[in-house]
Amino acid sequence: MNIENISSNKTFGGWHKQYSHRSAVLNCDMRFAIFLPPQASDGTKVPAVYWLSGLTCSDENFMQKSGAQRVAAELGIAIIAPDTSPRGDDVADNDSYDLGTGAGFYVNASQAPWNRHYRMYDYVVEELPALIEASFPISDRKSISGHSMGGHGALTIALKNPLQYQSVSAFSPISNPVNCPWGEKAFSQYLGNDKSQWLAHDASELMRTAQQFLPAKVEQGNADPFLEEQLKPETLVAAAKASGYPLELNSHDGYDHSYYFIASFIEEHLRFHASYLRT
Repeated sequence: MNIENISSNKTFGGWHKQYSHRSAVLNCDMRFAIFLPPQASDGTKVPAVYWLSGLTCSDENFMQKSGAQRVAAELGIAIIAPDTSPRGDDVADNDSYDLGTGAGFYVNASQAPWNRHYRMYDYVVEELPALIEASFPISDRKSISGHSMGGHGALTIALKNPLQYQSVSAFSPISNPVNCPWGEKAFSQYLGNDKSQWLAHDASELMRTAQQFLPAKVEQGNADPFLEEQLKPETLVAAAKASGYPLELNSHDGYDHSYYFIASFIEEHLRFHASYLRT
């Protein structure tokens, strides 16, 4: 599969790069960002953390705002940030910010017109890692993290594929999308009105019924304006207690939903992942 380099910036001894490629899974051109730490400069394969961003974001938000490259360079970890949805003139969209472009929810849509392009689950789990590992000095040892909608994506993908990831973390994840406005709107459009089909993409349900466990770390700001209506971290805590899942969920007074929150704790998360990626 051909990839085209769009931009390159040296930072902390490594390289932040953007690439575009044709996605067979999504049936459109896609863009992703990658940070290659200095340890990869001689072709040595390094592990990776995949970062899934939230509503309205692209590959750029995390890479430009989180400050993660400094710690990733120290730890010898690559960071891969895909886009949040398919994009293009012929890709289905909606005027609202929480459906369509920038709001793929990391599921495989089964309903028209979304099912022609919106297969972000397969893209993140299968197509993109295969492309990354074939094109860069990246090993198959990987962890996954994300924010808000991307936190939902990271948790559900890891919970459904525990043998593919070493660890999972999330910031302000949509923990129970089958019971919140964002999730109900997106799932009804992408997956249809049969709510039993939604449960396979709900982190709380997946954690409650989990048989295989991954180290899991979640950060939540108590001043997050979406906390009660959309995020519902208490459902994730209850699910972990029910199954004995090793979840560490930390609440922080005064922090909101912004990248100021992510930047404050991203170092802890990268060090958390590094401890499992090295072994």
